[in-house]
Amino acid sequence: MTQEKKKKKTRQQVYTLLVQVGRKDGDGLPDEATGGALMIYASGVDEAEAVRETVAILKQADLNPLDVTGYGTVEEREAQGHEIDGHERGLMQRALDENSVVVAQLTPFYHGEESEDAATTEH
Repeated sequence: MTQEKKKKKTRQQVYTLLVQVGRKDGDGLPDEATGGALMIYASGVDEAEAVRETVAILKQADLNPLDVTGYGTVEEREAQGHEIDGHERGLMQRALDENSVVVAQLTPFYHGEESEDAATTEH
């Protein structure tokens, strides 16, 4: 019973994070890529912990995290009007069950793509 009480007190949640990465030797990105973006579901007692754990794991995987944007918990995203499908919910549940970081998608960037996105949002 002691373990059950401890589990209830931790209140782990899953946070959706978008991590931009730069190039680093051995990062596994395509040779022509200039960087990339990863959509990640990470568990933590708060978003700051989820970000710290994610950055640490990505660095261990020889990736070069440059920027992290947090989109909140599933409840926060739903309140913002985000549609979350069953596949995405399954990945989130896996991150929660395993107290882990799950990379849902990797999008490599090629020359100029990063700045095109930034220029579009400035208008």
